[in-house]
Amino acid sequence: MSRLGGPALRLTVLIGEGDRWHHRPLYSEIVHRARAAGLAGASVFRGIEGFGASSLVHTTRLLSLSEDLPVAVVIVDEEERVRAFLPQLDGMVAEGLVLLDRCEVVTYAGRGSDGREPGGGDRGRESDGGEPAE
Repeated sequence: MSRLGGPALRLTVLIGEGDRWHHRPLYSEIVHRARAAGLAGASVFRGIEGFGASSLVHTTRLLSLSEDLPVAVVIVDEEERVRAFLPQLDGMVAEGLVLLDRCEVVTYAGRGSDGREPGGGDRGRESDGGEPAE
């Protein structure tokens, strides 16, 4: 996986938590396809309240509607890679909203082979002076 930095494209797919693709949660299918496509990353965020084209409000406060809360799947990568992924959403997102936004990646870091934590911190390694080891 390459380092991501600078101009990028954010793909946001707004769907319902109860939406399915072949008996699997749709949000999970999107995340797994994004990983298989080699995209930089994907995250799923569960909403507490929302409505879409149907104007029906889904909220955690109403038991009858709480099983289909809004879900946002967010994917960020280079524009060409995100646009190449879009055809995979065709036919999968029957109800929902697919958005593209230009953005700028400031930091993109994962756990490296040196044991450093994301964000540059070290876990459990200190020098004699109590400062993190270099």
